[in-house]
Amino acid sequence: MFRTIFAAMPVAALVLAGGFTVAPDRAQAQAAPGAPLAERAPHVVEMLEALRLYEVLGIMATEGVEAALTLEADLFPGAGGAAWAAEANRINGADRLTGLFEVAFPVDLMTEEHAAQVTAFFTAEPGTRIAAAEVAGRRAFLEPGVEELANEAFREAIADEDPRVELLTEFIETNDLVERNVSGALNSNFAFYRGLSDGGAFEVEVPEELMLAEVWGQEPDVRRDTIEWLYSFQLSAFAGLSDGDIEAYTALSGTEAGEALNAALFAAFDEVFTQLSYELGEAAAGFIAGEDA
Repeated sequence: MFRTIFAAMPVAALVLAGGFTVAPDRAQAQAAPGAPLAERAPHVVEMLEALRLYEVLGIMATEGVEAALTLEADLFPGAGGAAWAAEANRINGADRLTGLFEVAFPVDLMTEEHAAQVTAFFTAEPGTRIAAAEVAGRRAFLEPGVEELANEAFREAIADEDPRVELLTEFIETNDLVERNVSGALNSNFAFYRGLSDGGAFEVEVPEELMLAEVWGQEPDVRRDTIEWLYSFQLSAFAGLSDGDIEAYTALSGTEAGEALNAALFAAFDEVFTQLSYELGEAAAGFIAGEDA
């Protein structure tokens, strides 16, 4: 489930490869923590709009709802129905996801100068083409069968030694996309188990160590699925981009501004999806308990 809503971060993900922190701007420090993001950090909202992040959040919400609905067949077949659909939409709704993301976004990691650099990139070429391609790619993957076709195209590209794969490998490795997304997926899966446990899904208390062992046992499969998703998505979404466009995108991710963006995006999404996964597990536990009653 987690892969479908996290493994390709919006903007296919500029990702922080190492630790990076910056001192918060004075204006940011003076802003009330509970204030809307537009009031706390208008430069961040401008940047997120340039990234078309809010459009991606809407798509990710749909992905999350669809993934949540598939849990019924595995965990409480035939016992969810409209009630479970309502829970899935309540937890993963677009407005809620956007609100949680804005609260979680660590504005202290994004100086006005860095945000301005990112905004400038994505409001000019090739940035506008890249953002549009990623939004279109995420939206296309919502359609039945599209992701499967993309997976097949990826396997064919590997067999044919398509040079685009090597270019994307540089992008993925430069941004540490695999490790970041695998880590996020495992955190989310662990949160889901904790939600199940706290919600009373198990007849006996499950030690945290056992849940951790179960999650780590999933790591090879999560890693394989993450790699396949990243390449399949990027080969599909970036098909209309030139090699130079992708090279420019890779170069941006290596700048201080790109690293700051990566740190902030992954920190926010990890927090948001850990919370949503826990809530989903807790909600599912109620249906499992009801089925067992």
